[in-house]
Amino acid sequence: MANLGSSTIMLTGAGGALATAIAQELEDAGAQLVLVGRGESLAKATDRFPATEVLDLDLTDPASVDALRKVKVDALVHTVGAFTTQEAARATEEDYRAMFDTNMRTLFHAVQGVLPHMLRQKDGLIMGVSAGQAARLSGPKAALYTASKAAVSAYVLSLHDELKARGVRGCVLYPMGAVDTPKNREAGMEWDRLIDPRGLAKSVAHALTRPDRAHVTELKVYPDV
Repeated sequence: MANLGSSTIMLTGAGGALATAIAQELEDAGAQLVLVGRGESLAKATDRFPATEVLDLDLTDPASVDALRKVKVDALVHTVGAFTTQEAARATEEDYRAMFDTNMRTLFHAVQGVLPHMLRQKDGLIMGVSAGQAARLSGPKAALYTASKAAVSAYVLSLHDELKARGVRGCVLYPMGAVDTPKNREAGMEWDRLIDPRGLAKSVAHALTRPDRAHVTELKVYPDV
């Protein structure tokens, strides 16, 4: 079991299936949680997990940055994201905005919120959740999703290379397949082809506990088949 008893960790997308599994793992490891989310999902997470701070924020809004800067955290685990498919020839401006706003803009604002404190304390970790399509740099019928998740990876890894000398590291989590969620089960996906969110959560905790001289920058997690 990872030990995060001295860490305060901001978890975005609170109440989502992956975020819930991560929150449970982090709580079990002794971490103090700052939960960031929206509406009913956030309320559900707040009822289940104790948190030092609860922030109901739209992370696509630049105004969210000021609210985040009022909270001091040691790590950011950003799970906000969205998935959609469309044929490339049928993609619209709305599709483009939806993918890049949800997958990349939210990460940008979250990082801008937590980074000043991390740089002052010369310590911190920023984790973004990418996707298998981004790791492979190919997502047929999901080109915009793939591109936006590839942007997540490039952004976090670039931050790592820029800021590691100042104590701030970056890590990208790649679920190399669909995650086992009620929505994916309802879509008819077979359980053995889905990734256990608890396993993903343990991978997150593992990355958060690595020392500087043995840090992890990319984690690829696969389903059974």
